[in-house]
Amino acid sequence: MPYYVFKMSSPEGMELVKNLELIGDYESFRDAKNFAKEQRAALDKDDNSAIKVMFADNQLLAEEQLLAYREKPVVMEHEK
Repeated sequence: MPYYVFKMSSPEGMELVKNLELIGDYESFRDAKNFAKEQRAALDKDDNSAIKVMFADNQLLAEEQLLAYREKPVVMEHEK
């Protein structure tokens, strides 16, 4: 299964809406991770985009996983 690298951005004031742009796909995690690091370093300070690496059977499944809404976990006092 390949590793997909996406650039994720949201329009200003609309954090629940995510725009995904596939910027690379790799067979090894090391290559995907290094590419993602390079892309993050190249982002402007004003750019609020995020670079994400996703492991999935195909591009559609990778996009679905990134777009899935996940609530932030509640951290219990003893877990801090």
